[in-house]
Amino acid sequence: MNNEKLQWHPAFAAALRITLQDEMKYLELQEEYLLNKKPPQIDVLILKKVKEITLKKKIGQIFRGHNIIEYKSPDDTLSINDFYKVYGYTCFYQSNTDKIKEIDPTDLTITFAGSHYPRELFKHIKETRGIEVQQQSDGIYYLQGDAIPMQFLYIPKLDKEENYWLQTLRNNLTAGEEIRTLMANYEKNRKLKDYSAVMNLVTRANWTQMEVEKKMCDALNELFAEELKEADARGRREGHKSGVIEGRKTGMIEGHRTGVIEGRKSGRADGIKLTKKVFQLSAQGETMESIAEKCNIPMEEVRDILE
Repeated sequence: MNNEKLQWHPAFAAALRITLQDEMKYLELQEEYLLNKKPPQIDVLILKKVKEITLKKKIGQIFRGHNIIEYKSPDDTLSINDFYKVYGYTCFYQSNTDKIKEIDPTDLTITFAGSHYPRELFKHIKETRGIEVQQQSDGIYYLQGDAIPMQFLYIPKLDKEENYWLQTLRNNLTAGEEIRTLMANYEKNRKLKDYSAVMNLVTRANWTQMEVEKKMCDALNELFAEELKEADARGRREGHKSGVIEGRKTGMIEGHRTGVIEGRKSGRADGIKLTKKVFQLSAQGETMESIAEKCNIPMEEVRDILE
């Protein structure tokens, strides 16, 4: 018994119920309450390798050793709940270590980034937490008055020269000069993985506007060459399978051949259509689980298409 690890928490909960028994009818006590259905996850974590250096880019001048970043897509807004979730995750990140102060609390920062100015949130943190919002430079707002340095990046208002590719993360690009400039900038860096990742997303999010730019068709086709190739191959496989089944049903060689041909045509078209739908839902911020449900396909297939 002396070597057995004592479980104090259940006993503590029981003691609480005893202590509050006269008023438990007004209360609900839940033990080992799960904060989330899935593990806590930070959007982006930036670790500063050389702490003494101040970054030249304005969005990074607030950075310390450990920098937590929360990003909101163009269709989403930073809410009061988001603020407390990220603040809580930051505290959990600091404390989830083997040693006390392995991550110094004074070495943390929080950055919120989004396409909409969060007036309701800013009003709340000023009234309840005494945090003042002060504009530092174009699109950069420092949230001052808390022990953890925080900033909000208002993406549409950031300096265009310093933050061009951050500003392209939109779903309302306009056909004409804006898209042509985007394509020209991408052409210079198209072989680099990060530029390709941004361009893929932006193109899907602005597909209608992109199609208006007829001069860009060749570039867009090349951009999606691999995706379309995979969709075609998947369509051929499914079509062949459907054709074989159809041919066997009829028991006729000619029916089998016809079934294969028609199946390939239908499968190829359906494959391309499915791929486009998956890309569009992903660009709208849908999770892989949600995309799989809406497209009626396994989540593994969603992952294969997006990768």
